[in-house]
Amino acid sequence: MDLADKLKYLPQAPGVYIMKNSSGAIIYVGKALSLKNRVRSYFQISRNHSPKVTNLVSQVADIEYILTDSEVEALILECNLIKKHRPRYNVRLADDKSYPYVKVTLSEDYPRVFITRKVIRDGSRYYGPYTDAGALRETLRLLKKVFPLRQCRQKSLNRQKRPCLNYHIKRCLAPCQGEVGREKYLEMIKNVCLFLEGRHEELVKTLSVRMADAAENLDFEQAAELRDRIRDIEKVVEKQKIVSADHVDQDVVALAREGELSAVAVFFIRGGKLMGREHFIIDETSEMADNEILTSFVKQYYIQVEYVPRDILLPVELTEIGVINKWLEEKKSGRVYIKVPQRGEKARLVEMAQKNAAEELVQHRTREEQARTKLEGALLGLKDYLGLSRIPLRIECYDISNIQGTEPVGSMVVFVGGKPRNDLYRRFRIKTVEGPNDFASMQEVIRRRFARGTKEIDEIAAGRLDSEKAKFAEMPDLVIIDGGKGQLSAAREVMKELDVNSIAIYGLAKEHEHLFGGDSPDPVILPSNSESLYLVQRIRDEAHRFAIIYHRKLRGKRSLKSVLDDIPGVGPKRRKALVEHFRSMASLKNAAVDQLAEVPGMTRSVAEAVYEFFQQEEN
Repeated sequence: MDLADKLKYLPQAPGVYIMKNSSGAIIYVGKALSLKNRVRSYFQISRNHSPKVTNLVSQVADIEYILTDSEVEALILECNLIKKHRPRYNVRLADDKSYPYVKVTLSEDYPRVFITRKVIRDGSRYYGPYTDAGALRETLRLLKKVFPLRQCRQKSLNRQKRPCLNYHIKRCLAPCQGEVGREKYLEMIKNVCLFLEGRHEELVKTLSVRMADAAENLDFEQAAELRDRIRDIEKVVEKQKIVSADHVDQDVVALAREGELSAVAVFFIRGGKLMGREHFIIDETSEMADNEILTSFVKQYYIQVEYVPRDILLPVELTEIGVINKWLEEKKSGRVYIKVPQRGEKARLVEMAQKNAAEELVQHRTREEQARTKLEGALLGLKDYLGLSRIPLRIECYDISNIQGTEPVGSMVVFVGGKPRNDLYRRFRIKTVEGPNDFASMQEVIRRRFARGTKEIDEIAAGRLDSEKAKFAEMPDLVIIDGGKGQLSAAREVMKELDVNSIAIYGLAKEHEHLFGGDSPDPVILPSNSESLYLVQRIRDEAHRFAIIYHRKLRGKRSLKSVLDDIPGVGPKRRKALVEHFRSMASLKNAAVDQLAEVPGMTRSVAEAVYEFFQQEEN
């Protein structure tokens, strides 16, 4: 069906719609309670659309949709699709990091306390998120000093022959030796939880009562330990800023804008204390309202974090408040209050976050300007040092990776304007060279890249290829070969053969990082503290990294295949299925029988044979 027919037959049901341009690229993802009403509204001439929506609609060539059972399911799917495809017209968070938490394994007989970035519903209790990993490690170090927790990794404790070193330095109560009962250990864990919840006053009060009891019973050593513990806790309390009289968990979200850029600040308040903050820069938001930006932000931010606080404070009302509130409560398994405070303490918190967002926007602009100036200086410097006819805006670097000639691969990385363009990176599996011959391998890579490029240029000129679909047609201003004179000569020979030798090409010698090329036998030595040298090193390191990753991937698959050849019942088809499913030797070795049996083409008996093979190998 063409677009008009698709619009006519859209269902009156909740779901996600996906808009594509003429090239098939996804340019917008949205969700709707009624797909028919929402999608068709974009194409109604009577609607007073913003310039951004008008521009979006003018580029839509196709629409797909996915039905869901509810609007909440549609919201979750929308967030996941935006995160995966990063469409041009959606608000896109540049930051997609996972935050560290402190995990207390309450489901274990003798719980452990450690840092994790993955929150699992396994009966454990999680505290966070923490934005400063260094500060978190310092907190955990202090926690283990104050509370003698077990630090071994096993979930269940088997009796050991002797206690570990931590017991002898009074950093563990040695539950593995039966030196502490479970009830007493859990009492300590309860105090740990009070500490992590920020309820320090209650903890100090409890410890003070125990210290007084110990002194009264003439147990002065125990009383002294409790006194030192109280002092350490009080030092932590002094460093933490109390920002709210409400002892509840809150996220304070605020927005600052300037031109195309927006900055969103998130303050993490736990138990009334400011635990940390995070900033996010969002581009291309000049034509969007504040509530539209924050609605998109809240959806994308909370889809990627594990913990949802009770209160979320905002400067403006969200556009989809009902469905977002319902979704967050389902994620939290409890009540969530999304508030826009107008006065009082909560309003001051939002104002404080807004000031921080505005300051972050200023700092971001400054950093961007400094980085732009450095890159411009580095590129201009390369032009002058290498005697190029123009500034090398597009630089390509090539590297070869192999071990004794096995699984040789080549990499091509592209920097445009001094910045990496990952979407233009290419990798080559060497096909015509046998044995460890880097020169011949480099020639194959250069030949394949530039032969394909010249062919695409001819096809574009003849009208047989759309320039947007060409992958190699754009030629570089500068080519860097990771290697000395040998690799450079091999590459130049091929470029001359293909009649692209007008492109500047240099080899970067690994030992002294001198550039060889041009007509002079002497190298070009870039100043050791120049931005031009730093840029060349970054490009070379990126090409090396990209080649190594591909080589390791192929080598890992090869070793995995060779091991599977020794297992009865595993033929070529099952071997291929296992390799594609588990990807690595470690994943396959750690797989249970049920996981192995889930692989397409596997039977229960063969899965058991694979499992037994690796178990025997371990023993």
